[in-house]
Amino acid sequence: MRKISNSIWFQIYPALCFLHLIGSIGVRSLIGWGGFLVVSGALVIGGVILFNKARQTKQFSWHFVPHSLLLFLAFATVSIIWSAYRVESLLGITAQLATSTVAVLLAFLFSWQQLVRALATSLRYILMLSLLFELYVAAILRKPLLQGFVTVNDATNPSELLYWSRALLFSGGPIQGVIANSALLGLFALIALVVFAAQLLDGETSRCSGWFWISTAALVLLLTRSATVWIALLVVAATALFALWARRSAANRTPVYISGFALLAATTVAALTLYEPVSKFLGKSPDFTGRFEIWHKVAMLAQEHPVLGLGWVSHWAPWAEPFASLDTKVGLPVMHAHNAWLDVRLQLGWVGLVIFTVFVLGTVQRVWCLAVDQPRQGVTERLPYRAYTMLPLLIMAALLIQSLTESRLLIESGWLLLVLFATKTTSHYRIPLPAQKSKKLMPYATSVSH
Repeated sequence: MRKISNSIWFQIYPALCFLHLIGSIGVRSLIGWGGFLVVSGALVIGGVILFNKARQTKQFSWHFVPHSLLLFLAFATVSIIWSAYRVESLLGITAQLATSTVAVLLAFLFSWQQLVRALATSLRYILMLSLLFELYVAAILRKPLLQGFVTVNDATNPSELLYWSRALLFSGGPIQGVIANSALLGLFALIALVVFAAQLLDGETSRCSGWFWISTAALVLLLTRSATVWIALLVVAATALFALWARRSAANRTPVYISGFALLAATTVAALTLYEPVSKFLGKSPDFTGRFEIWHKVAMLAQEHPVLGLGWVSHWAPWAEPFASLDTKVGLPVMHAHNAWLDVRLQLGWVGLVIFTVFVLGTVQRVWCLAVDQPRQGVTERLPYRAYTMLPLLIMAALLIQSLTESRLLIESGWLLLVLFATKTTSHYRIPLPAQKSKKLMPYATSVSH
């Protein structure tokens, strides 16, 4: 394992995976869909090569992969049988399995610290490239720039959804960065904010560098002007406070859980009853920018195939029915249900939604335990708390809030992070083997270092 860890490919591999899938839209704008698929395939093959080399000193077991994840992927694959768009289902499932494979390989090959450093590195590139890109468009081009892979029918008045950047940096945003989406860029700025803060608290970076990147992430977050991200920021902050409370109340966490569930219930009721004034306060239309109409159409279509769904496709294929004629937004076909849970319900029915819910809730439970339980070396030796062990919980909180208005949790970076956390936390809490059998499996001991 030492020889592998000293290789350049091993050192840069996780950062390349994060960078490729976080900046997927920008990558496709630069090199097109063909280039994107070639790079994606290279990352999968490269990960498999590292995996085969690592298996010489490090044993892998499928017990480390959540059974609910395997069941979900199996059910999605089997849905090709009854799919209303079998070719598109095959493409979607291939992408899903490829992303899942990369996530599992990352969980197996790298420690938590290595993954956090790689994620931080990729987010630094995304944020800085986004600011430089927006500066170039606003100061040099001085006009909006279209995404490179989109064909515009009306070049004189294209839809705002086709722009890579709208040259609004000097107007205070919203900026879209290399990601070409202000909401997504805001989400990654929020994730970067908590990652950089954790690194600073753990002494993984200098104070000067730490505060510079925290300030950069905060600036990008402000410039995206995303209402969903502001809500996610509040939820992440509340989650962090409850996790810190749970850390201090290890002997009796009942008040923590009662207060948490009470706050969740009250917030849900308030969101359902006061959504109109809240949406106005956030600068959004009462129907959340047309999402109510999309949700209604998807829900009606889902009722036609309630048990098994239409068949898995992940990201919608706008050329295939029923997606081609389901809904449009400013003249363009809608690419997803703008709600991950409703999307699963549409594609895999109630059966798939139940499996997906079990998978996500199991992951949330484990990242919560990782965040609040004091780390141990082996069975008895207690280690001090570290800030980075709270990151999976806070990132999951942000992803789940986004899943209510977007379906990105099901594809690319959202699915990569979800599967990574699910797999990594499953192996992290494995019961240690007896001493005579645990030598080859030592990397999977309960030490927080992995």
